[in-house]
Amino acid sequence: MLKIGPLAFQNEVILAPMAGITDSPFRKIVKEFGPGLLCGEMVSAMALHYNSKPTRGLLKFDPVERPLSLQIFGSDPEIMAEAARTIAATDIDIIDINMGCPVPKVVKNGEGAALLNNLPLAEAIIKEVVASVKIPVTVKCRLGWDHHHIVAPELARIAEKCGAAAVAVHARTRDQFYQGKADWEQIRAVKQQVSIPVIGNGDINTPQTALKLLEETGCDGVMIGQGCLGRPWIFRQAVAYLQQGKLEPEPSFADKMAVIFRHLDLQVQHSGEERGIKEMRKHFGWYLKGLPGAARIREKINQVASLDTVKEVLEQFFLANKSAGEIKE
Repeated sequence: MLKIGPLAFQNEVILAPMAGITDSPFRKIVKEFGPGLLCGEMVSAMALHYNSKPTRGLLKFDPVERPLSLQIFGSDPEIMAEAARTIAATDIDIIDINMGCPVPKVVKNGEGAALLNNLPLAEAIIKEVVASVKIPVTVKCRLGWDHHHIVAPELARIAEKCGAAAVAVHARTRDQFYQGKADWEQIRAVKQQVSIPVIGNGDINTPQTALKLLEETGCDGVMIGQGCLGRPWIFRQAVAYLQQGKLEPEPSFADKMAVIFRHLDLQVQHSGEERGIKEMRKHFGWYLKGLPGAARIREKINQVASLDTVKEVLEQFFLANKSAGEIKE
């Protein structure tokens, strides 16, 4: 059983934090498939400091999503601690510190993966955040800036020394972004350096790879990110495989269709009709990937802003594929 600080989870399968993706509607969809822990989008500590309304909105969650972790990013230890206190006041379960985001607009400010090049600052941030709250604090990092500068084991030791309750390691460097193969051997190296839980992340796209990661690295949990896009049911499949050795089949077409429509409704309830439909467009791309005519139907959906029209277009698309024998129950 995975434990982080005083918290014990039903299983060791975790939804990774993903900017622009792991909002409350998506977390609710994933929750239906039984992961042990959900993680929200990363939140700018500086934006919270300046009381940004959109950023404040990222802190909202439904109790049904718990246990839930919210992630903060920044480069000023005191402002990061202030953000942690703000988030802890929402009754969240875990605060995670981002030390892995590779995007240029984050890195250029010395935040995210840039901290891999400044371990003294990383240490100061972890110390301040841990001291500022009573709930568990975790750290999510990449292996290093590039393959010539692997620092994850050292950063994990620093995190443990500073009181972090766990570390999550995305087994790629900043230079890799999301390309290339994840280096699981480095997750094993991190696990050998610390006694706190280590969560492995990278290239988990099937139940079998989830088990393989645990067996090859000895890590304590698996974090699924890109592998769940358009396939939130992978969490149920992974849990069943890890706990029972049972390989569950893919959901039926009808069940997948129900997930898509439920996600659409939740997104519109959360963001309003126009914005919610826009936010769903990327998800439609992932859900429909591989189906005949998917590109054409995505283009059509991108031209409409009415919830009823989007549903009508999707229903016609599904029925057309089904009648053509492309989709089977």
